Amino acid sequence: MSFSVQIGLLLALATALTSIVGFLLKHRGAVQSPPVELRRPVATSLALFRARAYTIGIIVATASWGLHVAALALAPISLVQTVIAGGLALLTVIADRAFGYSVTRREWIGVALTAFGLAFLASTMSGVAHDRHSDYEAGVLATYIGIAAGGGLLAAFGARRILAGGPALAASAGLLWGASDVSIKALSGHLDSGALGWIHPLALVILFASLIGLAVSARSLQVGDAVPVIAITSATANLVTIASGPIVFGEPMPDDPLGVVVRLLAFALVITASALTPPPLRAVEEPA
Repeated sequence: MSFSVQIGLLLALATALTSIVGFLLKHRGAVQSPPVELRRPVATSLALFRARAYTIGIIVATASWGLHVAALALAPISLVQTVIAGGLALLTVIADRAFGYSVTRREWIGVALTAFGLAFLASTMSGVAHDRHSDYEAGVLATYIGIAAGGGLLAAFGARRILAGGPALAASAGLLWGASDVSIKALSGHLDSGALGWIHPLALVILFASLIGLAVSARSLQVGDAVPVIAITSATANLVTIASGPIVFGEPMPDDPLGVVVRLLAFALVITASALTPPPLRAVEEPA
C-alpha cells in the first residue's frame, strides 16, 4: 500500500467521525426549525441557520466534506468508503452517549449490520491499494451519475406521497450525495493540471447535487428519527460510491464466481440491514 493511500485512509477515518457528529448536530437544529419545503428549497433551507445547532452542524459537515475530498484524491474510492462504512458503527454509540438520543435495540442491530455489510462489501475489492484509480470513460461516468442523481430526485418527489417519508428522503439524499462523491473522485484525476483542474463541468454537478442533497437531507432529519435517517442516508451514499469503483473507475472485480457471489450477498446484507431501521412515526421531535 502506497504512502498516499495510507494518508487517504486516515483522512477517511476522520471523515467518518466528523460526518456523524455533523449529522447529529444538524438533526438537533432541524427539528427546532420550520419545515423545509421542496417547492422553496433555498428560502426554507436558509431558515435552518437560525438554529445554532444546525449552523454548527453545517460547519462540522463542511470540514468533513473537505476531509472526504482529500481522501478521495489520495486513495481508491472503494477503500475510502470501506473506512467510512466501518465508521458508521459509531453512529449509535455517539447518538446514545454524546447526544442523549434514545436508541432502540433494533436500531443498534440495524446500524451495526449496515456498517458490517458495507465494510465487507468494500473489502472484497482486491488489488486496489496501489493506485488511486481515478481514470474513467466520460460516457460511463455520465450515465452512472445520471442514474444516481435521477433516482435521488425521483425518490424526493415520491416521498411527498408517503405518510412517513423520512426513509425515502434519506435514500434520496444518499443517492444525490453519492453522485456528488463519484463526481469528486472523477474530478480529482484532473488535479495534475494544477488549480485549473477544478474548472470542469463536473464541478457544477458536484455543486448542484450537494446543495439539493443538503435540502433533501434537512427535510429527512425533520420528519425522521436521527439514527435510522442518518443510517439510510450514509448506507445509500456508500453503496453508490463503492459500486462506482469497478463500474466507473476500473477497480478490479473478483476473478472467481465465489467472489462475485460474496459481493452480491454483501449488497443484500446492507439492504436488509437498512430495512431493519424503523420508519419515523412522528412528524417532529420535541426540541432538545
